[in-house]
Amino acid sequence: MESRFRVLFLVLPMIALTLSGCAATKSLFGRGDKSAPPPAELPQGQVIEPEVERRKVKEPKIDTEDFEIGAFVGVLSIEDFGSDFVYGARIAYHVTEGFFVEGTAGQTKAGLTSFEILSGGAPLLSDSDRQYTYYNLNLGYNILPGEVFIGEGRAYNNALYLIGGLGSTRFAGDDRFTVNFGVGYRFLFNDSVAFHFDFRDHLYDIDLLGEEKTTHNLEAHVGVTMFF
Repeated sequence: MESRFRVLFLVLPMIALTLSGCAATKSLFGRGDKSAPPPAELPQGQVIEPEVERRKVKEPKIDTEDFEIGAFVGVLSIEDFGSDFVYGARIAYHVTEGFFVEGTAGQTKAGLTSFEILSGGAPLLSDSDRQYTYYNLNLGYNILPGEVFIGEGRAYNNALYLIGGLGSTRFAGDDRFTVNFGVGYRFLFNDSVAFHFDFRDHLYDIDLLGEEKTTHNLEAHVGVTMFF
């Protein structure tokens, strides 16, 4: 009788181990309880909704017309004859958004040379010969067109441009073939009015002081133009 109880105590633990092993095997091969809840679905759309308020910017545009006309004032330094007030007019035709053709005419009056001031002798030029008048036909190219923002509500078109060309200068009683080149800045105030800031060099040959040389005559001016 005692041996039977021993056999029973040995068999019961083996049965328990067998049942637990079967449960583990079902879980291992995916044969366990299929009533487990499915994973939560991810929310559709963006998690963070940006709230950006768009500014309303009024941008002036160049008129549909391609012609530009205006006037300018500034200072012209005539080599050997000092600097004086210069004024003139310009007219331009914009061939494309990049290229434009410009005609300019300007006038100033030459001063005394250092020789005339120091020597105290007779002047080299008469008053009429000191009148300095030039006419140029130039080709320009907008190298840096863009916009300028002033404040929070307005944008202005502007452009940095290179310009150069040929012309004629009436000075010291003679007409002189002239080459000019420079750089300018155009600022569109509204749809049809623009401000200009220009710096140019006028080159021509002259032999007034005894030897022929090429002179550099520097000009800086500001101007206002209108598109039509």
